[in-house]
Amino acid sequence: MKIEVLYPEIANLYGDLENIDYLKKSYPEIEVTKTHLNDEPLFVSEKPDLVYMGTMTESAQLLVIEKLRAYKDALKARIDDGTLFLITGNALEVFGESIKDKDGTEVECLGLFPTTAKRDMMNRYNSLYLGNFEGMTIVGYKSQFTHSYKDVNAQDCIYPNFQPAIESERGPGLNPDITGEGIRQNNFIATYIIGPILVLNPPLAKWILERMGVSEPVLAFEDAAKKAYEVRVEEYSNPNTGFYY
Repeated sequence: MKIEVLYPEIANLYGDLENIDYLKKSYPEIEVTKTHLNDEPLFVSEKPDLVYMGTMTESAQLLVIEKLRAYKDALKARIDDGTLFLITGNALEVFGESIKDKDGTEVECLGLFPTTAKRDMMNRYNSLYLGNFEGMTIVGYKSQFTHSYKDVNAQDCIYPNFQPAIESERGPGLNPDITGEGIRQNNFIATYIIGPILVLNPPLAKWILERMGVSEPVLAFEDAAKKAYEVRVEEYSNPNTGFYY
């Protein structure tokens, strides 16, 4: 099994790489390839079992967009052939059409999906998150200066009819006006949830491992992880739990 981690030197803002460390602790035989900014991505020449990229700063987004732009065709080929991607936090925005700042500046992104991220650096949005993915409850955290909006009139993007990755139960979707959270196209899964989402959600970690080819996966520290997950699900499901901070 082989995992490619894209740009770990800059895409690890909220401890996102612990997602990969957790999978590696669960199955030490997993081979992790770290693709740095000056490297050609592994997905260009091979089909990894998982491609992962985590949260980054706004300036890092610019670097990543320019690096990945040269590999847009290869990205499309991997999404089309069902390669598993997990993209967390604002890394999601890299694959959309643009990022528009409140000050009027605009960044052209990769244009795979018809989404525009609207950024306000003077207002950070923070919340807990509760949703449903493939019949499993997902818990997590959000901390962001942006929300993404789908452009229904977009003509030039590659995947105009993507589906949400997660259905929100508490907390916003891609933006506060919708419940559909994240982006899903085949096995490309992107979410605004930040940090160690697989550590927080053992069922999701198992789902990922199953799609990487593991039969009946067993997680590292599974009992403790499951108990902590159940506590969070109960807490986040309680309407008396404050959700925004």
